[in-house]
Amino acid sequence: MADTQAVDAVDTDEEKQPRSVRVVLLALMLTMMLAMLDNMIVGTAMPTIVGELGGLQHLSWVVTAYTLATAASTPIWGKLGDMYGRKGAFMSSIVIFLIGSALSGMAQDMGQLIGFRAVQGLGAGGLMVGVMAIIGDLIPPRERGKYQGMMAGIMALAMIGGPLIGGTITDNWGWRWSFYINLPLGAVALTAISIVLHLPKKRAKTRIDYLGAALLTVGITSIVLVTTWGGTEYDWTSPQIMELIGLGVASLVGFLFWQTKAAEPIVPLHIFRSRNFTLMSVIGFITGFAMFGATLFLPLYQQAVQGASATNSGLLLLPMLGAMLVTSMVAGRVTTNTGRYKIFPIVGGVLMVIGLYLLSTMDTDTTRFISGVYMAVLGLGMGCLMQVTMLVAQNSVEMKDMGVASSTTTLLRTLGSSFGVAIMGALFNHRVQDVMAERAGALGAKITEQSAQLDAASLAKLPAAAREAYQHAVSAGTHSAFVLGAAVAVIVVVASVFVKEVALKGSGPKQDGAEGDAAMAAMAESV
Repeated sequence: MADTQAVDAVDTDEEKQPRSVRVVLLALMLTMMLAMLDNMIVGTAMPTIVGELGGLQHLSWVVTAYTLATAASTPIWGKLGDMYGRKGAFMSSIVIFLIGSALSGMAQDMGQLIGFRAVQGLGAGGLMVGVMAIIGDLIPPRERGKYQGMMAGIMALAMIGGPLIGGTITDNWGWRWSFYINLPLGAVALTAISIVLHLPKKRAKTRIDYLGAALLTVGITSIVLVTTWGGTEYDWTSPQIMELIGLGVASLVGFLFWQTKAAEPIVPLHIFRSRNFTLMSVIGFITGFAMFGATLFLPLYQQAVQGASATNSGLLLLPMLGAMLVTSMVAGRVTTNTGRYKIFPIVGGVLMVIGLYLLSTMDTDTTRFISGVYMAVLGLGMGCLMQVTMLVAQNSVEMKDMGVASSTTTLLRTLGSSFGVAIMGALFNHRVQDVMAERAGALGAKITEQSAQLDAASLAKLPAAAREAYQHAVSAGTHSAFVLGAAVAVIVVVASVFVKEVALKGSGPKQDGAEGDAAMAAMAESV
């Protein structure tokens, strides 16, 4: 009953919120920051890590192991929260994440680091889902927009600050502190949630669907490995990739079949009967596809063509991330005040298509100002989409399915980013190698034989003619990648048109004082 009260009533006057509610929200934001920052910080520290531990040939597995474990565990954490209680599942995921962080910082060789990163990833899978699901428990959808706008802001800050923080920590404290830094921050969040957050305890009568979890894990792992290895470690038509595709398809088909038979399915398929939930799942997938593709290729273009340093290329993403932050906050406030949201995915989809198309027009003569304007357009579009997808998805299911709705939406966005990076990356690499062969002949083909993405040191060593050819090649490669992104983003516009604007649960800003007092009492009771 307390669970229902917490969702159906909340005071809209932020100044009247009890201190405990604000503490919980701050702890949730801190936890989300941990999840978002980790890969950004570690990515900056990787050259130093390889220099000390060796194992350069296994470098990619440091990221892949984390990504695999995160993706595979995401739906399981969502289901555990629905079955056994949100608080316990969320705190368990934080503890596992912190254990993985501590072990990663103590790693003595690359093999240990990869294994410990997988442990860290298992915990990370529950962080984002836990944050979104707990907000779904505590805050009714009508009020949820402004808080999820804040979460989008955390995401933007992590993407901007991650490389800078990672570089500072590595240079001054050593690479091990890029993992240890999680411990005090996580401990603060864990303590606050343990003391202040009180949600109804649950005890499911049925056991978790282990077969479904295993099939889904194998399927997701296969997909991520295909998108990670395809075109890099192995050719797309190689036996290894074909076998992984076959294993992934068979596992996912088996998973879908079993979910219709399981007593307590990991992903209850009935949630897809909601048109809005299905459409938001599609929109989330495409948003991940476009967003992470853009954040991968824009710094590369800025470094290779516009001459930016690695640090500055991160700062040069500020127009996109700043626009995304502002639009997310505005969209959240407007949704809270009016209860209307359909306009945001439509406008966001249109702006995303326009932004990606504008980015595809960049060449070797494009100035940083012009590219910044183009990035801002894309950021405005993504800001309209980032949190509205989660808000509408959660509003489309019953409270008992809040966890699986949050985890499924998060998982599909993650898979979208994997496909975006893989497919746009394959197109980019192919185009770069073709243009290098055309402009620099055999030398150009040899330069990009191992990788189409050269670091700053390798680029500086090239002869002037080869360097100029590479700049044209990168420009052509980003053109192809962004054209593809724009074409795929059209799906967002089409899907958004069919979204049905269902009234958001919870009171709007016009509730009277008596209702506000009752709402405040219910909120305080639940927290």
